[in-house]
Amino acid sequence: MDALALIDTWSADHAAAACLRPGRVVGGYGPREHDFRWASVTKPATALATLVAAEEGAIELDEPAGPEGSTVRHLLAHTSGLPFAAGPPIALPGARRIYSNQGFEVLAAHVAERTEIPFPEYLAAAVFRPLGMGAELRGSAGSEVHGTLADLEALALELLEPTLVAAETLTEAVSVQFLGLKGVLPGIGRFDPLDWGLGFELKSHKPGHWSGTRTSPRTFGHFGGAGTFLWVDPERRVALVCLTDREFADWALEAWPAFSDAVLDELQ
Repeated sequence: MDALALIDTWSADHAAAACLRPGRVVGGYGPREHDFRWASVTKPATALATLVAAEEGAIELDEPAGPEGSTVRHLLAHTSGLPFAAGPPIALPGARRIYSNQGFEVLAAHVAERTEIPFPEYLAAAVFRPLGMGAELRGSAGSEVHGTLADLEALALELLEPTLVAAETLTEAVSVQFLGLKGVLPGIGRFDPLDWGLGFELKSHKPGHWSGTRTSPRTFGHFGGAGTFLWVDPERRVALVCLTDREFADWALEAWPAFSDAVLDELQ
């Protein structure tokens, strides 16, 4: 796909991208085997492992986890009240959408306790190995998966057409949790509402969304501070993934929407 070559204009030392349809890679560009830090694109992988644990019966989405009154569902949906980084709660569970790396670290510790398996090992066993991925979690369950473009392609294909969890489970995960909550999307700004699923940011009707103007309101995914992103549009049945080593900043808010639009235009 010619549009994928636009990543060469982003001034990243390394950049790679791919467009996918269910069951296949439509096109790819850039180094497939370079090891990238996914940054917060880690969170969808952590969320998927949590959903696997729920289907296995190791945990329940509405069981207590995190601060008093919080559940696994609150942690996944950034509504536990925990702040972005380490610290005590700054809101009651379910009151506000507070994007929280700490919440995902607490979530991973909870899954590890319930499964009696260290979370990096559980993530590998539940998600990475079944999907043929060589990615690794090398730190925070919110930001430290490292892997290749081929690895992220495999995750996107799973989110287009799930095999590790039931389709109904993924549908719930990409539906709004705790409807109507306002919040701040880091690096972008305040939204009212800031719709979120179980580990996945939802485009809904956010103005100027980073996935561009051509994606449908049902689009879900995540972006990361290392200049990385993954979005899946279940209505158009297409996904786009990108890995770079250029820190997220205003450049991305200009480049990513135009890039996504160009890819979808070429598909059409």
